[in-house]
Amino acid sequence: MMNRVVLVGRLTKDPDLRYTPSGVAVATFTLAVNRTFTNQQGEREADFINVVVWRKAAENAANYLKKGSLAGVDGRLQTRNYEGQDGKRVWVTEVVAESVQFLEPKQSSNQSNNQSSRQNEDPFQSGQPIDINDDELPF
Repeated sequence: MMNRVVLVGRLTKDPDLRYTPSGVAVATFTLAVNRTFTNQQGEREADFINVVVWRKAAENAANYLKKGSLAGVDGRLQTRNYEGQDGKRVWVTEVVAESVQFLEPKQSSNQSNNQSSRQNEDPFQSGQPIDINDDELPF
């Protein structure tokens, strides 16, 4: 049997780094992966895939990746379930990464300062409505 996943995409937000009670690092992030085809409007859609990475690789991901970073993930698909607050069973499918590759060179501190200040600007300040259909939302 085979269970192998290889993805290349951009992080939708900074990785979330946590530690288990025994001190093992675990980071989670969502990777936006473009589809290879375009929709009827000629736009390229993306899939938003949850990734979990453990131990030193988790700490490295949290230290070197941020929202918008291009990353490669090699791992396996895993499904788990738990009981939600409403008592219903919740199913989660995610990629458990065996390795995470940083696919862009680390920026100089001057460039990253400029980029982080741009990221803090509110893209919705214009007050213009956003033309997005509920079917396009990843949640």
